Amino acid sequence: MKTEYGTNITFEVDFLLHNMMGPNCLRLVEELTQKIAWPSSSMRVLDLGCGTGLTSIFLAKEYNAQVFAVDLWINPSENFERIIQFGLEDKIIPIYAEAHELPFARNYFDAVISIDSFHYYGADADYLDTCLIPLVKENGVIAVSVPGLKKDFFNDEVPPELQPFWVENMNMYSMQWWKTLWEKSPNITSVECFSHVCHEAAWNEWLQCSNPYALRDVEMMKAEQGRYFDTIGMITKKKPCG
Repeated sequence: MKTEYGTNITFEVDFLLHNMMGPNCLRLVEELTQKIAWPSSSMRVLDLGCGTGLTSIFLAKEYNAQVFAVDLWINPSENFERIIQFGLEDKIIPIYAEAHELPFARNYFDAVISIDSFHYYGADADYLDTCLIPLVKENGVIAVSVPGLKKDFFNDEVPPELQPFWVENMNMYSMQWWKTLWEKSPNITSVECFSHVCHEAAWNEWLQCSNPYALRDVEMMKAEQGRYFDTIGMITKKKPCG
């Protein structure tokens, strides 16, 4: 059985279920990137926190981008094997790196995309300005998708039904919280924020996986019942200098 994303990308369903690391990242990256006014037809894109490389494969095939697939937890050799399966070894470069120590030149990327990982490191007040914006060209795009909340609550306000699953400092916040954080940066243009239309579908597909984290999340989503969680997209651009 196969499923299609974008204009010309087909994935085997079993392949997706085996390689997902969270809510279906292909649905999320497809919806996110459709909202972007891409700066170039021949781009260098940083796929930050790429996981098993599914989003990198999508970006390379859908937008003909040169993709730098960066992750801390997945071995780049394993990602390269998946990249070869799609014939994209000349388009995607798998790299092992930590998000605060990215080994790239200043003003190198036309765009940075991050799906379902930015909340782990990007909630720090200075991360955007210190670690990410310097790597992006003027007018370059920064676009992320993160799991979040419809309304903020903090550790002493967690609803009783979510308390068995709640981990301190899990960095789940509302759309307004993220928008306020990004708008503190003097180096970006206006911030577009939205709730992903595919939120429910992306989660339902994740819950079909045999991944131990997916099996844990089944009970969490039964308890949540659509009342609290959101998936938040954010898009901005680096301001021109001067």
